[in-house]
Amino acid sequence: QVQLVESGGGLVQPGGSLRLSCAASGSISSINAMGWYRQAPGKERELVATITSDGSSTNYADSVKGRFTISRDNAKNTVYLQMNSLKPEDTAVYCCNAVVRPAYYPRRLYWGQGTQVTVSS
Repeated sequence: QVQLVESGGGLVQPGGSLRLSCAASGSISSINAMGWYRQAPGKERELVATITSDGSSTNYADSVKGRFTISRDNAKNTVYLQMNSLKPEDTAVYCCNAVVRPAYYPRRLYWGQGTQVTVSS
């Protein structure tokens, strides 16, 4: 089985920073694109950022451009989200996803359980 586990969430003051991590584990043959999404209370889930398999291309929501940076370490099967200049409107549950080809099974999209980020003074 493949699992994605996020970490790094918490409470931070406006203007502060957090770094989220999402580690994939299990019998993995390869991982393609990875991404971060978020869902605030009463709102739909929205894309935050995505990154290609080799890290050469990234994509960001307009609301986080210039403040958030997505990166990955393929040796560790881990994707990161560096969040700077955080705003109260960034408060949400942040989830990662990844297109994973497990050993002996077809490639498909996997999701983590999410980590809470709260930006408040």
